[in-house]
Amino acid sequence: MALAVCVFCASSSKIDKIHVELAERVGAELARRGHSLVSGGAQVSCMGAVARAARAGGATTVGVIPEGLVDVEISDGDNHELVVTPDMRSRKGEMDRRSDAFLVLPGGIGTLEELFEIWTARTLGMHDKPLVILDPTGVYEPLRALMTGLVDQGLARAKVFDAVGWTASVDEAFDLLERSQPRIEATPEDYAEAEL
Repeated sequence: MALAVCVFCASSSKIDKIHVELAERVGAELARRGHSLVSGGAQVSCMGAVARAARAGGATTVGVIPEGLVDVEISDGDNHELVVTPDMRSRKGEMDRRSDAFLVLPGGIGTLEELFEIWTARTLGMHDKPLVILDPTGVYEPLRALMTGLVDQGLARAKVFDAVGWTASVDEAFDLLERSQPRIEATPEDYAEAEL
């Protein structure tokens, strides 16, 4: 089944080329498997690389970019559709609405913000869209250790790890995205404590 896969990734121009090459591999594999891409709408860095590779493989790409970043991030006019939103919050909402699954590549604080919002909503049972972190170079290992520590200290529930797939392999990342993932049922305590 074809999915609209939202890829969260870096748009920094000072990024190591290994991350850009990963984005290219992801875009090519996405196209090979017959999926479409939803991304942040910029033509720079990993964001541009994943979209170009997806289009080169025949995939449809949709870019979603806030008005204030059109010039800063150099919007990718080659997308099949470029959606310009008023701000970052509406950008994330539009990306969420248009996507069937989420794939997170190495990135900075913007990528982390996107990851945590989707991860939180999935943990609370607000959606059942697959979420996968693809981390072949260990960028997110400190995050995994942090989350494990939060669970160990009772500040987060163990179900946070049920809400996300974690892999170092592009093939496995797409296998996880394509696999039906059960909805996580939130308990009243999840909401009352406001801790995940």
